[in-house]
Amino acid sequence: MKILVDTSIWSIALRHSSEVENADQIKDQLYTLIDDARIAMIGPIRQELLSGIKTNSQFNELKKRLEPFRDIPIKTEDYILAAKFFNRCRSKGVQGSHIDFLICAVSARNKLPLFTYDQNFKRYKKYLDFQVYSV
Repeated sequence: MKILVDTSIWSIALRHSSEVENADQIKDQLYTLIDDARIAMIGPIRQELLSGIKTNSQFNELKKRLEPFRDIPIKTEDYILAAKFFNRCRSKGVQGSHIDFLICAVSARNKLPLFTYDQNFKRYKKYLDFQVYSV
């Protein structure tokens, strides 16, 4: 089964974050998923990863490292579901970004567990039907 890996997990691995609780376990699990060819990627996550990089050489290096991970197509129904998810969470007082809800929608439609460290997804999970992958 493929796993949709959120930006937060990639960031832990790429930045060599030691201040993150369980960082080594998270990295090991990501590397296992990579070795097993179980990574799912979408364009918005790729965009988040490549955004804010300071130098062209770093940008190009990361772009190259991400090339093996082909994007799952995002469909019109994903955007509609993301809007529904946004509205449902907002009605419960939970705010989130449009990209976060799109990630949830793609995860839900494709039945891809979401591997994330971002605590916002725990709040969304209270009101939305998508799977979360844990170490």
